[in-house]
Amino acid sequence: MNWPVSEICAALRVTRQGYYAWKSRPPSAHAMRDEELAELISQVRAEVRNIYGAPKTFMRLRALGVRTSRKRVARIMRERGWRGVTRACAKRPSGEKRASKRESALDLVGRRFEADGPNMAWFADITYVKTRQGWLYLALVMDIWSRRIVGWSMGPSITAELADEALKMALARRNPPEGCVHHSDHGSQYVSLLLSKTMRENGIRPSMGSISSPWDNAAMESLMGIVKSECVHARVYATREEAALDIFEYIEVVYNRARIHSALGYMSPAEFEEANWPDDEGRPMEWDNIVDTENRANRLERCSCYARKTLRQAVQAICFGSHPGWEGIRQGAF
Repeated sequence: MNWPVSEICAALRVTRQGYYAWKSRPPSAHAMRDEELAELISQVRAEVRNIYGAPKTFMRLRALGVRTSRKRVARIMRERGWRGVTRACAKRPSGEKRASKRESALDLVGRRFEADGPNMAWFADITYVKTRQGWLYLALVMDIWSRRIVGWSMGPSITAELADEALKMALARRNPPEGCVHHSDHGSQYVSLLLSKTMRENGIRPSMGSISSPWDNAAMESLMGIVKSECVHARVYATREEAALDIFEYIEVVYNRARIHSALGYMSPAEFEEANWPDDEGRPMEWDNIVDTENRANRLERCSCYARKTLRQAVQAICFGSHPGWEGIRQGAF
């Protein structure tokens, strides 16, 4: 139903002259600035699959030299229906085995989830991803100093090989000094002879928290929650291969290189290592040779393309077939 302007103005207690003046008025400087900020916010969120809420979006804008306030960022995001991701629980597969206390290693961490430098303490855990084809299991190794995922492995079964391949990737990429701590829970994969042999040959010290105490490995529990909420729960995977490729891209392109952490002063793991890596230690091996002079958007785009095209074969072979081991990959087998 159409109402005369005069009657609407009378009901709202405004003058007709004021209404027409408002209607013909150009956008204010404040409104135009809101549109500019909205575009910047959209770009920042797009770099990390739109996972940021207002706090991290604001911190990322501030790091880029954009002057605004957290409340303004929150208002702009709220007006456009933009939200950060939240964590949720998922169905847990059955059949996971735990080691006995007699088989376990001592706790060398003591809930100290920090380190004084790189490759001093690595944390490890295994999680699960639901696909229409069945479960896909994901093993991760994280350097607690920079929160970087330095090793990962995926497969259709939760075996000792899964944990061992994740550790071998970390060893090939980081070349840690003797005495590096490998902290995990009491999963049977982490007390296996296979993993123990790899640790012993490379001077890695095993560490485990208390039985049935997730707080002793809280850093990895938190990481697994991040991977689930920001990557896995955002979509439904038809096959294990589809899930593996998506998780790989999230780890290497988004998490390690773009996602900022409050514990790192709102820097990504790659930025933190670039700024704080000790001068007396060699740089770790990485997947790409992207130069630092490129701007952030181009670097992420190139890295994503590199991951999808060049390493697709490697991911498929690592997760679902035979491969030459991480020494072969380091020497250019893929």
